[in-house]
Amino acid sequence: MTPVLELANLSASYGPFRALFEVDLAVGEGEIVALLGANGAGKSTIARVISGLVSPSGGVMRLAGRPTVGWSAVRLRRAGVLHVPEGRGIFSSLSVEQNLILALAGESRRRRRMLVEEACARFAILGERRNQRAGSLSGGQQRLLSLAAALVDPPKILVADEISLGLAPNVLDEVYAALGALAAAGTALVLIEQQTTRAVDLADTAVVLHHGRVVYSGPPTEATAALAAGLSGPGSTPG
Repeated sequence: MTPVLELANLSASYGPFRALFEVDLAVGEGEIVALLGANGAGKSTIARVISGLVSPSGGVMRLAGRPTVGWSAVRLRRAGVLHVPEGRGIFSSLSVEQNLILALAGESRRRRRMLVEEACARFAILGERRNQRAGSLSGGQQRLLSLAAALVDPPKILVADEISLGLAPNVLDEVYAALGALAAAGTALVLIEQQTTRAVDLADTAVVLHHGRVVYSGPPTEATAALAAGLSGPGSTPG
């Protein structure tokens, strides 16, 4: 079956600095891939390439088998790619409800209203504070707000960068349960995490990066050892 998302021999640079080296990555419909590695390993660069914020310097990205060379971030978003970046990613001067409405702007008015109500019902803290200025929320609550629209309005491909940052354990439980439900409904997920336990438990496949190269790709149960050792494991690509 053709992957929903495929990176083939992909490289990327920031000016003279090369951040990714011949990366291969494939995600099928409803599959969860955990992208693991230390700070600076290249995880966020992969997220930016997938969402169109960084153009690859080599190789190719495909959506359902179709090359995306020259596609803008807007076109990729319209094609169903959603990147929830590291950080809070909200409009701090607007209310919680206004942030949700903006995040769901592509929907009809009726569906948007339904999804806002669903987000406020699923995540009680957002419902309680729907009229509160988003900038007055705690860091974890702002992070939840940045994720909520994606969790109630599933994209074809969701790239979530460091989603656990700032979230209380009980909220993180809710978020990961929602991510599992998204995958079960067919969304392809790329989870980028430094805290590996949650991602490994949820993922179907793990990919470990080291200095911009894939050093392991295979079962999540073996990824932690590969990550700690900095060595490749079964089914991996040599570093």
